[in-house]
This record gives sequence, C-alpha cells and structure tokens, in this order.
Amino acid sequence: MKKPTSLFIHITLIIFVIIQINIANANIFNPKTTTLENGLKVVVVENHRAPVVTHMLWYRVGAMDEPAGKSGIAHFFEHLMFKGTKKIKDGEFSSIVARNGGQENAFTSQDYTAYYQSVAAGRLGLMMKIEADRMRNLNLTKEAIEPERQVVLEERRSRIENSPSGILSEHATNALYMNHPYAIPIIGWAHEVENLSLKDLNEFYQTYYAPNNAILLVVGDIKADKVFKLAAQHYGAILPSKLPDRPNWQEPPHLDIRDITYRDKKVKAPVWIERRLAPSYFYGQSEDIYALQIFSDILGGGASSRLYRSIVIEQKIATSVGSWYDPTKRGPSSFGIYGVAKDGKSLDMVKAAVHTEITKIINDGVSPDEVKASIIRMQDSAVLALDSLSTPAHILGQALAIGLKISDVEDWPARIGKIDVAAVNAAAKRLFMKKSVVNSYLLGIDQKAVKNNDQ
Repeated sequence: MKKPTSLFIHITLIIFVIIQINIANANIFNPKTTTLENGLKVVVVENHRAPVVTHMLWYRVGAMDEPAGKSGIAHFFEHLMFKGTKKIKDGEFSSIVARNGGQENAFTSQDYTAYYQSVAAGRLGLMMKIEADRMRNLNLTKEAIEPERQVVLEERRSRIENSPSGILSEHATNALYMNHPYAIPIIGWAHEVENLSLKDLNEFYQTYYAPNNAILLVVGDIKADKVFKLAAQHYGAILPSKLPDRPNWQEPPHLDIRDITYRDKKVKAPVWIERRLAPSYFYGQSEDIYALQIFSDILGGGASSRLYRSIVIEQKIATSVGSWYDPTKRGPSSFGIYGVAKDGKSLDMVKAAVHTEITKIINDGVSPDEVKASIIRMQDSAVLALDSLSTPAHILGQALAIGLKISDVEDWPARIGKIDVAAVNAAAKRLFMKKSVVNSYLLGIDQKAVKNNDQ
C-alpha cells in the first residue's frame, strides 16, 4: 500500500481541526421537508456520492399502542405487510424489490414501525408506488394471516422461549415497568398472539396505517424537489384516518429494588444486568438526557470507559462490562449496566466492583477532561453518520416518529457540546438516588451469584 505523503497528512489534520471547531455549530443532515395535504411528512437528505437511494416509511405506531389484551399486533404487521394487496400478489412485493436490484427490511419497536428499501436512484418511483399501495390496500384474509401467525410464534420461540437471555430480559423488562405498556414484549405474549382475530388486525391496520400517521424518509442521489413530486404522485391521493388519542402513561413510585434470577443449562458465562428507569425526551427529567448520554459513555462506553479499565483490565474479574442509555423514546427510558463474570469469579464480585466505581463518581465526580473527551467522541459520531445512506434515515425517522423535531436532531451536536462537568455529575447523582431498579442474574444450573471465598 502506498504511504500518504507528509502534505496529505498535514491537509488531513487541518480538515480534522476545522471539523472539530465547527461541528458544534453545524447542522448534521440539512434535510429538506414538505407535508402533503393528507398529512404525510416527507423528508429528504441529498447524498450524491453514489447513484443509490434509501426509501424508508415510518409509522407512528408501535407495541405500546396496542389495545389491551392484543399484544403483538404491531409486530404482526411487520410480517403481514409483505402479503398481497388488491394489485400485488402474496409475496410479490419482495420479488419486485429483488428484481430491481434492491434490498429491503422492516422492524418494530415499542414506539414505531418502519419499512425500507435501498435501490438504484432510478427505481425510487417504483418503490413509492408499491409502498403506497400496501399502506391502505393490504388484502387481509384468514388464509393470509394464519401462516404468518405461525411464523411470528416460531420467531418468539426462537428469540425468547428458547433463549435464556431472552427469557430473562423479558421478565426483567416486565418488572421494570410497573404500569407503562413498555412492560409488554414487542413480539407479544404467545397466548395473545394466538388469539388475534381478523377483526383485530383490520381495525389496527385501518386506524394506524395512514399517511397522517407516517413519515417518509428518502436519502441518497436525488433532488428533493423530485422526491416531493414523486411522493405527491404516489402517496398524495391516500385518505388520512382518524387517529385515537394516546394515553398519558405514567409510572407509579418504585419503592424498592427488585432482583430476578434465571438459571439454564445453556448458560456458560454468568451475566448480571442492572436496569433503572431514566428520563427520555418526553418523560421525567428531560433536562438530564444530554448529561446522561455523556455519563453513560464515560462510565461504560467501550474499552476506554471507567468500568472496562477497572473491572476487566485491572481487576480481571469480568470478561465484559459496560453501560447503555438511549433517551429517544416516547415513554420512560432505562439506564443499563451489565457485567459478564470471568471464569472463577462471581456476579456479586462484578456487581460490587461496578458500584464501587459508581460510588467514586457520585462522591468525587467525573473530570472535565473526561467530559470533554466524551463530547468529542460523540460529536465525531455525528460526522460519520453522513457517510451512510441508511443512518440518516434511521436517525431522523426515529426522532420524528416519537415526536421530536428536525431541529432536535440537527442541534444535537451543539446541545451535547454545551454540557459541562457539573451537569454530568448532577444527573448521575439524580439517577442513582432512585430505587426504580431491577437486577437480573443469568446463571447456569450450578453457578452461584454470591461472593467467592477469595474476594
């Protein structure tokens, strides 16, 4: 490989410095938007690096919107949307995408459902045509839904019922949310999925699969004006639906910490996970969300984090340890910490070591240098997002689907850059003062979570 010249290195360093100086004041994606008369919001991010586009349709409906006793409907539709319509035969949707050299997928969360295709830019109109068709013209029959019901139930068996970590995660989540529908698994409870009727599915579809409950994201090698014209042509005539009011779900006070243990012979390495309620953009102390993102990065955000350096490298009692936090939710978020015990060590040792590090932070705080380094890492990730066609569609779509504005995404680097060490330390203290905590332990049949004699 040819080595870069000193001039090239010098120019690269200058560009990097310019990016670091300006990123806090720059927009990330610079999207262009319009809203059709039927309520469909259209967002375009132009990226002319390759003659490809990602066409992504987000519906503002997820598992938390399902009627009581009807869990799994939102995810069920992730499957049913690939069945036939009045114009397209069963299974033909995927064949059309494949014949045109495209890739497709879909996913469901508690807050939204999304469908996307990545194709050559010249095929965008065709993708809009078939996606708009299945927005309102899905041909739901008993013959169509029964095979997919079995697929969903088999997926549940594979991902949860036959997975020790899946079983434990489902129970821990159910324990964390005492009242909020986030407690119900996205894939649904098996007995409720089995009993979903054709009437249940049709009512859900007619209510939520409508232009005024959707956001269209197009990212790639195409001009925004052309996207707007195509969107009006293919989606513009679809009638909106009457959307129901959404309940304002609230969690009651959590009075004590709860522990859940699950044992299975399949488990080789014991795992401890701590989940605690945390604020989101729309729930709780939302002023803490930026500070907690920085705190999570400092505490357990990779090999340079406090937890990894102390517990994996120095103490050598865990093979893996870390933390996570994502405030991009309609309801309450969670702050998670996990540790995988090293052979011969116990989860209790790992948990104690983690909380020793947390106590240090609560008592002494994180340092200004740690906060500065974390901010730079996180702002750099925003720059890297520009290199992808799918990432902008995911970031903007997720934000808009939960009710955020484009400015919330575009201003994120500046907002995270304004957080100081005092804000991070204060947010961490508030987080760990609360008792809305669930500890879960995944163990083998003969493994123990208690302290080792050699601790």
